[in-house]
Amino acid sequence: MSVIRLLDIRDTPLSVDEVFAAVGSHAAGGTALFVGTVREQDHGKAVTKLSYSAHPSAVDELRRVAEKVAADYPVTALAAVHRVGDLELGDIAVIVAVACPHRGEAFAASRRLIDDLKSEVPIWKHQVFADGSTEWVGACE
Repeated sequence: MSVIRLLDIRDTPLSVDEVFAAVGSHAAGGTALFVGTVREQDHGKAVTKLSYSAHPSAVDELRRVAEKVAADYPVTALAAVHRVGDLELGDIAVIVAVACPHRGEAFAASRRLIDDLKSEVPIWKHQVFADGSTEWVGACE
C-alpha cells in the first residue's frame, strides 16, 4: 500500500477528521497536521471573501510534491487536500497531514509538504478586501 493515502482538490468543505484518519498508522510515532484557514486580514487590509482556482494539472502536481516528500522523509502515511471555489472567513482552505516514526520527522515532512504545495502546485487565490480592492496570489510563487 502506498504511503500517499489521500490527495485531492475539492470544491466542497474539507474535513480534518477525514485527513487525520487517512494517515493513521501503527508504524507512526508522530503525526503532524496543518490546517490552513481563511483569515480576516492580509497585508493589514480586511478580507471580506476569497476564491481559489486550480489548473487542471493541480492534482498531478500535488502528487509529484507528495511523492518527493515521501521519498525524502521516512513517511508512513501522507495526505493533502485543498479547496477551490468561494470561501468565507474561517473556512478551511487546505489540510496536510504526515505520519512518521518520530515527531521531528513528522513536523519536518509536513512543513515541507505545505511549503512545496504552496510554491509548486498551480492554485491561485483571489482575495477581495473591504475597501473594494482585490488581489490575485499565485500558489506557484
